[in-house]
Amino acid sequence: MNSWLMLAAFLLLMVGIAHSYLGERFILQRLFRRGDLPKLFGSDWFTRRTLRFAWHLTTVLWWGIAAVLIPISNGSARVALLGLSVTFGVSGLIALVASRARHLSWLLFLTVAAALWLGAPAG
Repeated sequence: MNSWLMLAAFLLLMVGIAHSYLGERFILQRLFRRGDLPKLFGSDWFTRRTLRFAWHLTTVLWWGIAAVLIPISNGSARVALLGLSVTFGVSGLIALVASRARHLSWLLFLTVAAALWLGAPAG
């Protein structure tokens, strides 16, 4: 086991927790109280949802990288690729649900998730 990769994974897990909690509490909530957000599709609802899911998608990405570093530290490419697949799958679902399918990133993320899953070597 590679201790440096395990340390990196742990730090990414911790920074993800802090990023989502502190960002929601001290940045997003204050930003959303403003009355001058751009109005996309007729209101600022889409703008708010896009900012929120993009913010938290960063956390999901960091957690996914952490999940991949752990099997890599033990020499398992298959588990690492499956971990990336799950990360992109979760990212796609977040984008799909949070934007009600208006932000088309969900399609890309779910396609990448499927490609990674199908491309992982047989174990």
